[in-house]
This record gives sequence, structure tokens and C-alpha cells, in this order.
Amino acid sequence: MSDPHPDRVRVDIAGHVAEVALTRADKHNALDVAMFEAIIAAAERVAAEPGVRAVVLHGEGPSFCSGLDVVSIMAGAGGLEGLTAPLDDDPPNWFQRAAYDWVRVPVPVIAALHGNCLGGGLQIALGADIRIAAAATRLSVMEIKWGLIPDMSITRTLPRLVSIDVAKELTYTGRVFDAAEAVTLGIVTRVAEDPLAAARALAAEIAGRSPDAVRAAKRLYDEAWTGPPESTLALEAALQRTLIGSPNQMAAAAAGSTKEPAEFVDP
Repeated sequence: MSDPHPDRVRVDIAGHVAEVALTRADKHNALDVAMFEAIIAAAERVAAEPGVRAVVLHGEGPSFCSGLDVVSIMAGAGGLEGLTAPLDDDPPNWFQRAAYDWVRVPVPVIAALHGNCLGGGLQIALGADIRIAAAATRLSVMEIKWGLIPDMSITRTLPRLVSIDVAKELTYTGRVFDAAEAVTLGIVTRVAEDPLAAARALAAEIAGRSPDAVRAAKRLYDEAWTGPPESTLALEAALQRTLIGSPNQMAAAAAGSTKEPAEFVDP
């Protein structure tokens, strides 16, 4: 699968880890149409790439992503209305895919944040499983500034992390907050002096675990986190049955006993 806009997003794969870099550095990785297309294509690529066990998502230059390039989007054919028209697809909005497709990647996605992580940039980061941020990162649910609501799948991501009053306060005001507050709120997992190095180290650690168990764990939490007991417990038991006695589970158990690295087979 080729990258439609290599000047916007770069994908590198090595050691079972896919690294996805937003590369519109001169614009703080602001989201124009080409950037949206490139992010969606990158998520599709790493989701389907054989052997990938973890993903690192980050932005080159001074920021992770400063949000929507409003001037560029408004000047394009159809403007905002054209790009937010309902699609006969899942999800039903083109903007939503750039964020929600990271939720649907079957392996863990770790976002390394720095600089500006605003509006649509924050919503893309919320699609990751884990967010590691530099202390000086500036975050905001900023859409109210433009007279809009956040619409890049935030209803599926932010409620997993914060209470409804926190979500409302951030959305009603659009205020900017730092990484330390984001950790307190639950939006950022942890702060690191070098978030990209920390994300790479975590991805390498995850890539050394059984890929079957890691994928099952992501599916379990994403599908069952807020569900009723009868369905969540059933999924928990069903996924465990697929793992017990499988080659990768046996390899993990042997490695745990011998302290030698396991040799896993990718799905």
C-alpha cells in the first residue's frame, strides 16, 4: 500500500514496530486535506501490515499537531460542509476516520506528544491507546474557538478517560492546558523528558510480548470497558480460550520459565 502524500506522513517499519511520523513540520502538522488523507492511509497500512506488533505515532518539527488548517480547508472545494457530509461508511464522517482509525488498529498505538496538540490534533492523539507527552505540551479541545464542536470521534475516545463534567468544561471553554494537568485529568498517560524515545522503548517492550495476547487484550478493553457484565465477562472468557494452548501462549510460558526470549509467530 503506497503513501498518497509522502510529504505529509511517513511510515517506517522495523523490529515489529511501525513508526508513523506527521511530516508537515513547517505548519506544526496542521490538518489540511492532504494531511487527513495521508493519516487515514497510514492507519490503514499499519493495521494491515504483517508482523507489526505496536505503533508509535508522532509529529516532526515543533509540534505533534496544531489542529485543523482552517484557512486551507475553507478554501477547498466544498469547504467544511463538503468534508463533513455524511458518508455511507463507518465511521460516517471523513474527519472522524483520521482519529478513530487508530482505535481500530488491532495492535497498541502509542502517541508521543510535544509542542501543540490542539483541536483535531488532540482528537487524533485520543485515538491512541497510550499518550506520552513532553512537559511543555499544550493541549486543548479547541473547536469552540471556531464555533464548532469536536467531531473527530471524541464521543468514543474522551469518555474512556475523563468524567463528563471534565469533558464539558474543556469543550465549553477550549482552554489550553499543559501535560501535567493532562496527566491529572487522565488524558495523558505520563510525562517524559523525551516522549518519542519513551514511546519507542515502550513499543519495543510490547513487541517482545505474545502478539496474540496483546491483540486480544486491546480488543478486550476496547470492546468491554463500559459494557454490561454478561457481555464483557463472556468476551473475556472467549478470548482466553483462543489463547490457552496456542503456539504463542506456549512460547510465552516457556520463556517465562527459562528466562530466554520467546520466538513468536505473528498472526
